[in-house]
Amino acid sequence: KGRYIGEYLIPVISNNFVNPDTIFANNEMSLQDIEIYGFDYDYTLAFYSSHLHTLIFNIARDILIHEHRYPEGLKEYGYIPDFVVRGLHYDVQKALLMKIDAFHYIQLGTVYRGLHPVPDKEVIAMYEGSHVPLEIMSDFYGKSSHGHTMKQFMDIFSLPEMTLLSCVNDYFMKHNIDYEPVHLYKDVKEAIGDVHVKGIMYRAKYICYGEQTHAVLRKLSENGKKMFLITNSPLDFVDRGMNYIIGKDWRDLFDVVIVQADKPGFFNDRRKPFRRVTDKGVLLWDRIHHLEKGQIYKQGNLYEFLRLTGWRGSKVLYFGDHIYSDLADLTLKHGWRTGAIIPELRKEIKIMNTEEYVHTMTWLQSLTNLLEHMQVHRDAASQAVIQQWVREREDMRSRAKNIFNAQFGSLFRTYHNPTYFSRRLSRFADIYMASISCLLNYDLQYTFYPRRTPLQHEAPFWPEQTSAGCIIEAQFGS
Repeated sequence: KGRYIGEYLIPVISNNFVNPDTIFANNEMSLQDIEIYGFDYDYTLAFYSSHLHTLIFNIARDILIHEHRYPEGLKEYGYIPDFVVRGLHYDVQKALLMKIDAFHYIQLGTVYRGLHPVPDKEVIAMYEGSHVPLEIMSDFYGKSSHGHTMKQFMDIFSLPEMTLLSCVNDYFMKHNIDYEPVHLYKDVKEAIGDVHVKGIMYRAKYICYGEQTHAVLRKLSENGKKMFLITNSPLDFVDRGMNYIIGKDWRDLFDVVIVQADKPGFFNDRRKPFRRVTDKGVLLWDRIHHLEKGQIYKQGNLYEFLRLTGWRGSKVLYFGDHIYSDLADLTLKHGWRTGAIIPELRKEIKIMNTEEYVHTMTWLQSLTNLLEHMQVHRDAASQAVIQQWVREREDMRSRAKNIFNAQFGSLFRTYHNPTYFSRRLSRFADIYMASISCLLNYDLQYTFYPRRTPLQHEAPFWPEQTSAGCIIEAQFGS
């Protein structure tokens, strides 16, 4: 029966393959209304090869050993490329890495201490269930206060940081070494920060897809759009990278360039004035009355930026990869349109387009619909079949998770619920895409329309639901 239902449904679903270069809309937005385009630098204009994460991990690990006096034995650990995914939470005091859904529930099976999963019973005992109280998490905008013990890793550079935390925890547990998890968290964070400060990661050889970034910027420029860059990275790093991506005249494309902006403080702090920076990195002391094309500015704040440029509201579209630092304040406080760059999308969509994933999700949906309709039958024979379906459904859910990542599953879903990351993405980004090169597939008059997905109380229009309903009636209705 199971195979029959699954195969019956597959033709309905498998025609809906998704193009990984699509731009997805959370909110209706027309490019016709956008006059000014703004960009973050890292993982927005500059994409880095996966070798960079290995380098960051290795240097930070060695900083822990040589500068923080951690055990030499840590050298036996190397970077594990597919161990973690972005958007995970880390309980600093318990030293646990986990995935949490949009309703603050821990996805059981995705809680790791070191490199090993924590049994569900132990997790439930520690948290008195699987719900994480609001007061120990960061707030809706990603900001943390003293009492918050859950750290969420939101940017792509946090992948080596999470992996290093897991490896050091693993070493200490394996060797029965007593340690303070809070100190470990702070030391790893500091070591990763030192790697960024040293600037090793900004070598041009790690940059990829440069020609696509150049093509997007050229297209916008040729269509008379104004452009600006706001990045936390220092000038010499950005200059080196942009020289590689575009050429020495890269500044000619931008109307305003701001480095070491100190986001997200840049969007909230009204006190810091802009400083002009010379080509050699010397800071000038003159008061800034205009933000001039061709000049480089450091720090400053968004309120001064708005006053000096007059660029306000929904005619501005800003792209960044960090949902909190880059996008939250802009959309909530200032009404800018926002575009999230989510490089993981490309890999996840390719997985979703595979026959294995389609089969798994089709049968999972069918089982769920069968359980929903058949649970009213209370006789022993029906209940035995239903319990078998429940077990099979759990197995299919695990299989669907493992297709994306064996430890933590998809960046966007915890089983059927959106992840904590996914919910924030839908709130703070008008559109999202795998890279800004996706803009090359659309003309600048294009309007993005979000799909109308039914609310729970609205009649379902999904083909798989209506099909499953027909099957249930055909097989079990009388």
